[in-house]
Amino acid sequence: MCGIIGYTGAGQAAPLLLDGLEKLEYRGYDSAGIAVNDGSGIHVAKTRGRLAALRAMTHNGKDLSGTVGIGHTRWATHGRPSDENSHPHVGGDGRIAIVHNGIIENYKSLKEMLMNRGRRFVSETDTEVAAQLIDYYYEGDLLEAVARAVRELEGSYALGIVCADDPDTIIGVKSHVPLIVAYGEDGNMFASDVVAI
Repeated sequence: MCGIIGYTGAGQAAPLLLDGLEKLEYRGYDSAGIAVNDGSGIHVAKTRGRLAALRAMTHNGKDLSGTVGIGHTRWATHGRPSDENSHPHVGGDGRIAIVHNGIIENYKSLKEMLMNRGRRFVSETDTEVAAQLIDYYYEGDLLEAVARAVRELEGSYALGIVCADDPDTIIGVKSHVPLIVAYGEDGNMFASDVVAI
């Protein structure tokens, strides 16, 4: 079990994501991370350990500016707790970042297929496989790439996705696990539990 959160709106994303992750830390405390899109690209901060380590690393989120982002707190299921296995994971050249709660059961066969097509992996996680698969299908339309990728994923999961080419967009998708969506005047969010919202 992990905790995921996403935000797009008028406020700075990183401090909001950190506050939400604090409420989700009961879902995992092996590592924590956030990815923020500032309009020029995606910037990722992640570390092994509790959320306090990520807060310190990012100066409570002040080091990452941008109004769109995703966050994650991890309970390790695939891959040991480490900086490399911490979320968010990026695909390809770093233009797509994702966070993930759940298990992708067919990740080994998907990973083998992607490696045979030239994709390189830096982690032991099923999440990086999903990030690489979305990036593999990405040809300028993020929603289409996500739709194609999730048709191949087997398991129970929720994903939060951002793309450098879509600086105002977050995508949340789920299969057999909770994902709460909230709409507001100053922004929109999703999270794996209502307490984060």
